[in-house]
Amino acid sequence: MEIKQMVESIVRELIDSLEKQAAKRPKVLYIFYDSTAHEAFTDHFIWLNNHQVNHDILFLDGEASSWLGKHQIECGGRGKTIASDEFAPSPLEVPLEYEGIVIPEIDLDNAARATLGMKGTIISEIIFSTLVQNKFVLIGDDISGLKRADRRTLKTITLPKSYANLFDYYKMELQMYGVEFGPLKQLAEMVVNKIRPDSEVAEVGSTVEKADHTEDNGHIVYEGRLISADWVARESKNKSLRSLRVGKRTLISSLAQDMLKEKGITIEYAAER
Repeated sequence: MEIKQMVESIVRELIDSLEKQAAKRPKVLYIFYDSTAHEAFTDHFIWLNNHQVNHDILFLDGEASSWLGKHQIECGGRGKTIASDEFAPSPLEVPLEYEGIVIPEIDLDNAARATLGMKGTIISEIIFSTLVQNKFVLIGDDISGLKRADRRTLKTITLPKSYANLFDYYKMELQMYGVEFGPLKQLAEMVVNKIRPDSEVAEVGSTVEKADHTEDNGHIVYEGRLISADWVARESKNKSLRSLRVGKRTLISSLAQDMLKEKGITIEYAAER
């Protein structure tokens, strides 16, 4: 009888472990500049969990070092160690176990490094590695380009016009490489739409690509902030779309631009009011 119970217990454990493996949930990584910045994103994490998407958080404690759980990750360099302990991955290895990366805020320096393909900081190396693996990188659009520490030190929250223009240029360049930008409040929705594009998520409360637009003989006026390849595929499939009118601040992903060009859909930019 004891042997029978033991066998039954072992079988139950094996079945439970197999069920857990089969139900393995996708996971994304959020990157924050300090250990308090994530507190404003609690709703994001609730949204992800409700849609069966796990997340980890990486905290930067400098440009070249960060903390992921209990592991301190450091950038490599000439004559330097790659990581502070034998179990910590290098920045290039970090994206391997994630579906994609979310960076709510990026600063001018890291945007420049990522645009030029320069390594040396945690963010630039992770962006490089993620894009090389054809995974998604989502970055907040409504950001200043100044990291939190710089804002506290310099007592300002915005870049001067010349640097702001440079920052906008880097954002456009990053889009060409596959980085996508979206409103901070909607990054979690963008993640779910990326991972589960065929689910009901896009129809329940999602406003990432929801836009008030009017149609007139194949002409659409788009008033949203982000046009993705998924949106282009849906609209061109369901409608005889021939031209698209967008605002100057509307962001169009590089893949979406290629799809629009391939389908012969012209883009018109509305004048700023």
